[in-house]
Amino acid sequence: MDFFSQPLSFEFIQRAAWTAAVVGFTNGFLSGYVVMRRSALMVGSLSHTLLPGIAVAILIAGLTTATAFIGALISALLVGLVAVFVARTSRIDSHSALAVLYTAAFAGGLLILDQIPTPMELEHWLFGNILALSNPDLWMSFGASAVILITLITLARPLLLFLFEPTIAESQGVPVRRLGYLLTGLVILGLVVSIQAVGCILSVAMLVAPAAAMLQFSKSPQSLIWGGGFLGAIVSVLAVFISYWLDLRVGAVIVLMLGGAVFLAYLFGFRHGALRLLLQRPPAKHS
Repeated sequence: MDFFSQPLSFEFIQRAAWTAAVVGFTNGFLSGYVVMRRSALMVGSLSHTLLPGIAVAILIAGLTTATAFIGALISALLVGLVAVFVARTSRIDSHSALAVLYTAAFAGGLLILDQIPTPMELEHWLFGNILALSNPDLWMSFGASAVILITLITLARPLLLFLFEPTIAESQGVPVRRLGYLLTGLVILGLVVSIQAVGCILSVAMLVAPAAAMLQFSKSPQSLIWGGGFLGAIVSVLAVFISYWLDLRVGAVIVLMLGGAVFLAYLFGFRHGALRLLLQRPPAKHS
């Protein structure tokens, strides 16, 4: 029991564990919608738009939790909306527009950072530093996570109908386009919430890996969504304690453990696991 009790005697570990549980569950829950929508590549692109927002925030108001949070959120929303606008007003598809815009935004962020004194804390936003969270940071993460979870749970039925049967949803009066925008906005908020835990660069893992692992076990969208939430929370909390004992970077451990969970699910999933399918394959007939 010392594995848990000794680290929990420190307040910064308590804050990190609570944040890991809430952010891990929220992003794992949201990852079910990301996987069902097949938008993992879009999430990866949007994760690169967080850095320029933080760079502009440093330029305008200095680096604080609030300015970095707001800057990253505005940057990702702006790039996402402009990509949709370009796709609807030209022959460029949304994926191509997003690819061009996020790389341009990322390059712009790098140029801004080259021209200003870079705070030491910037590394925390690039690679995550959940152990350095303050109480206001904790409550900010809780508030944003609550918005995401309440919205997804309240709109679960129309969102699932939109994902699986958009034509039927539209015929029943469901605002399909607005739901698409809403889901993208929630994904962006999830990315912003996770950057204090794993950083801009690795944030996409928390929004894809939990549901990707649960795909091998789930029998329904609900089990995929809730299973992804619990898996994300458990892995994130365990990563905090493992990082404490081994003196490792928490964000990297979270992402590596999530990657390991996906690999194990791929091998041993009792519904679609590779080993199960291999064992069920009929033996080859010899002529």
